[in-house]
Amino acid sequence: ILRCSAFLYVAVRMRSAWSLCQAFIPMEETKPSGSTESSQTSSTEPGLLPGETVVREGKAAILFPSANEVFYNPVQEFNRDLTCAVITEFAREQLAQRGVRILIPGEKDRVVVRLSKEKNGNVDQETSEQPENKQQMEEEGDKKEFITASVGERCEQGLRVLEGLAASGLRSVRFALELPGLKSITANDYSAKAAALIARNAQHNNVSHILQASQRDASMVMYEARGRKERYDVIDLDPYGSPSPFLDAAVQAVSEGGLLCITCTDMAVMAGNSGETCYSKYGSVSIKSKYCHEMALRIILHSLDQRAAVYQRYIEPLLSVSVDFYIRVFVRVKTGQAVVKNSASMKYSAATGPPVGPSCEHCGQRHQLGGPIWAEPIHDITFVQKVLSAVSGNPTRFRTSKRIEGVLSMVTEELQDIPLYYVLDHLSSTVHCNTPSMLQFRSALLHAGYRVSLSHACKNAVKSDAPAEVLWDIIRCWEKSNPVKRERLSETSPAHRILSKEPTLQACFEIREDANPQSRKRHLTRFQENPQANWGPKARAKAGGRISSELEDKRKQFQGKRKKQITDSSQLKSFPCKKFRKGTCTYGDKCCYSHELKEGTEEKMD
Repeated sequence: ILRCSAFLYVAVRMRSAWSLCQAFIPMEETKPSGSTESSQTSSTEPGLLPGETVVREGKAAILFPSANEVFYNPVQEFNRDLTCAVITEFAREQLAQRGVRILIPGEKDRVVVRLSKEKNGNVDQETSEQPENKQQMEEEGDKKEFITASVGERCEQGLRVLEGLAASGLRSVRFALELPGLKSITANDYSAKAAALIARNAQHNNVSHILQASQRDASMVMYEARGRKERYDVIDLDPYGSPSPFLDAAVQAVSEGGLLCITCTDMAVMAGNSGETCYSKYGSVSIKSKYCHEMALRIILHSLDQRAAVYQRYIEPLLSVSVDFYIRVFVRVKTGQAVVKNSASMKYSAATGPPVGPSCEHCGQRHQLGGPIWAEPIHDITFVQKVLSAVSGNPTRFRTSKRIEGVLSMVTEELQDIPLYYVLDHLSSTVHCNTPSMLQFRSALLHAGYRVSLSHACKNAVKSDAPAEVLWDIIRCWEKSNPVKRERLSETSPAHRILSKEPTLQACFEIREDANPQSRKRHLTRFQENPQANWGPKARAKAGGRISSELEDKRKQFQGKRKKQITDSSQLKSFPCKKFRKGTCTYGDKCCYSHELKEGTEEKMD
């Protein structure tokens, strides 16, 4: 990826070729939703040990120690709900080929939700799928007899599931209680206390006939399951931090056409704070930019595809989402030598890089190099619509159903062939002018004959197939009606260089009806507010079960720092001076930050 302050070129690794793509800069409102806190019960139930509580989520009731000995984060209930929804549809597809029908409690006739298509000006939002399914089932029923799989029952023709890093086993217990068509679930964790807790939770929820606890290294469990008959149909990896140590084993241990569910919480690395660390873990250099969350999704997909290619395998992304403080990808893994070769170039020859100079033609700034990243679609829209239809038709199944519906609706509206995005307020801030509304900017692109969409990864995102010249022409036209004080602009600044050119396109900002997406018209929950205080990543589980007081103090100090902006410079004295720690601060007593060393800091400096 070649990036400057005004524009970005992407040299991306894609299955068809190395291609030159344009990236975009971000916009939209925040909708609050209910808290995702899981209910907890004090130690009054039978089987509880001293200091334990019962955590209830979905249909599971998990015995959980009060101390931080086993990892658990209630905010990731959305993650677990979405995973259950995705695996349900995956099981429906896979088991239909094995002659098995699955039954979901509360599920009625299937309804396909399509938000992006319009007919004669009327939105075709819902289309019944029942007649087609019924006819298909009758035709298949004439050929062979189907077996019915219900929730909580062991299905001999069902799926084999592995949760490599299970912690308390909450996710696996929920699989056993909420997903039909499962043959076995292996809940593994390297911690002895976690493995013992998993076994107790399986017994407490009466799912021991499906769920088996395991205490082993997750990579070794997967490496030993590389044989065709030993592979798992579904592998779920939700590690504390980076999943990179487990990816090589995972792409080998999943069955042909099987499902990999991967979570990454090391967003500081993947979002550009440490590009060299990102390269060492994922084989890609991340860039600190506005589009960093979608770029993180494409980095992990590229890493998975690269590791799978070593074993003549390739991936097909079904759903990739950036949510809260983590990213989550669901990919299908298949085998095929010809497709693997297409990962690098269409003609099996050396790919070429982007034809750009050292500086940006728009702002004159130097390019930055990043990537390679996955450049093909990151979602399978047909599959996503099936998941969306199932969740919409059975809203009481999950506590976070409204948010799942909102996120998946936005996913179906995204332009699938456009990597990354622009951020609208970043475009306007580059030239120091006020920001047009999202509807005005989207309408201007539509009037110019280009496609445009939002992105689930950023509320102010603009995806478009319009070239950079067109976007800057629109900004120039907007600046003419909302002028900036050009005499204050430096001649070498990006703003001066961009505004010094006359627009070749005369933008029209008249609002168009199709500029407002259906997810916005229906007021779906797309970008929720923080559900609770200290809602982000939790501390790593420790043997003693305690969280260091230093970490707790740091959380209190920085929680909500953007909402409570410092207006008085004297308040900066409560923050330590980073340059003083390194011994490079030259301001002495005049420094606005604190030079007082806390306990333990002197030892670290020594």
